[in-house]
Amino acid sequence: MSRFERPSLIREGVYHHLHRAILDGDFMPGERLGEVELGEKLGVSRTPIREALLRLTQEGLLTAEANKGVRVRTVSADEARDTYTVRAELDALAAALAATHHTPDDARALHAALHDLNRSGSDDYRDQTRLDLAFHRRIAQAAHNAPLTDLSRDLEHRIALIKHQTRTYNAHPDTQAQHEAILQAVLNRDPDAARAAAREHVQTFAALVLSDLDRAEPHATSPPGAPPPARPVPAPTPGETEC
Repeated sequence: MSRFERPSLIREGVYHHLHRAILDGDFMPGERLGEVELGEKLGVSRTPIREALLRLTQEGLLTAEANKGVRVRTVSADEARDTYTVRAELDALAAALAATHHTPDDARALHAALHDLNRSGSDDYRDQTRLDLAFHRRIAQAAHNAPLTDLSRDLEHRIALIKHQTRTYNAHPDTQAQHEAILQAVLNRDPDAARAAAREHVQTFAALVLSDLDRAEPHATSPPGAPPPARPVPAPTPGETEC
């Protein structure tokens, strides 16, 4: 994790620090978070840690297990499929609205976000994921639609968990071209092209994620009620580009 700086409101600072660490992949899906260990690492008492973990559990980033503490939540193939179905439509709408409503400041921010993503090191999975999410977040912000921004933020949490759980690298040769197509359609104020480009992009990489999750989950031959098998997190493949 990045260095923790003590804010004036400790419990808020602890919450935001852990929230960011989960979304950035510092804690991986399935990883247990212990109050004592976190308190020692951040230099705070167990009370703000406990409050932050409870809040993160209520938000769906963590899951609580009886007598076992909390873990970063894992996402099933069915939930991921539903998530990407919604993301395809929401990102398409965001791109179309951004094409209509973006400002010069938005255009500069979008150029900068994509520039940073394209320059990210291919061996730094977490940085790639963070910058990819930041680029898509900029598109939602350029739509200038508050309800859509709120929905996109909530969906981003699920997407981050899925990305860190699968570590599906978007090594498709059209990755960068698809990002560029979205950006150019937005900047050209072409909402139809922006909508189509954003939807195609999400659907392309949803297929990779869902294929990975489908293979990892138990088959229909498993006995009813049997727990899913332990699923190791695959190591990133050098040289591939996350999207």
